[in-house]
Formats: sequence, structure tokens, C-alpha cells
Amino acid sequence: MSSTFSVLHWCVLLAAIMPILCAGMAKSSGFGKPVQEGGYDNAMPRQWLAGQTGWRARANAAQANCFEALPFFIGAVALAQHAGADAARLDMLALLFVGLRLVYVALYIADRANARSLAWTLAVATNIAILFASTTSA
Repeated sequence: MSSTFSVLHWCVLLAAIMPILCAGMAKSSGFGKPVQEGGYDNAMPRQWLAGQTGWRARANAAQANCFEALPFFIGAVALAQHAGADAARLDMLALLFVGLRLVYVALYIADRANARSLAWTLAVATNIAILFASTTSA
């Protein structure tokens, strides 16, 4: 087993950072403004985020969905690696998953609900393929 940081490792890191980036987008309008003028309230962040509308509210919802998708992705990757799945196949599937999740976030923020649902479905299917990748390895 190699100790290098592989494509798969980078994909797990990107998937873990994605919800944090979504949160930053959701909160971006409030940075630098006083709380009394509608600025971001770090003392009550969830309450402040609940009051957001438009693309910022959708970025916050994308953040929640990214966190929801993360355990399945990490678990599928760990189980596939443990079972000896082909590394190149896992890298390709992980890149596809992360790419679909990035598309999902962009579509969510852009309020493209049907296309977003398609991206979500394809990402879940890719995650399932990761989970079963070891069964197709020789």
C-alpha cells in the first residue's frame, strides 16, 4: 500500500471541504457588516442563516446536503479500498462523484431544481458504484 496522497485521497478531502465552502458562500453577504445592520451573527449562526433568502439560502441547503452525502462517500471509499478494489477505477469513480457534487452545488445555488436532482441521482449512483467497485475487480 502506497503512502502517497492519491487522487482518491484528494477527492475525499474535496468532498469534506465542499460543505464548508457552501457555508462560506451562504454567509458571505454578512461578513464585514455589523449584526445590527444584518451582518453575519457568529453568536447565532443558524438563526442568522435561517433568515437568508435566494441563492444564499440555497447555498446553505447545499451545505447541509453535502454533509449528508459525506458519510456514505467516505464509507464506500473505505470499504472498496479494504476489499481491494482497483485503485484506478476508484480514482475515476471518486473524481466523477466529486465532479457531480460540484455540479449539484452549482445547480442548487442557480435554482435549477430538476437538473440538480439529476446530478444528485447520478452522484448517488456513482457512490453505489464505488461501494461495489471491489466486486468487479479481478
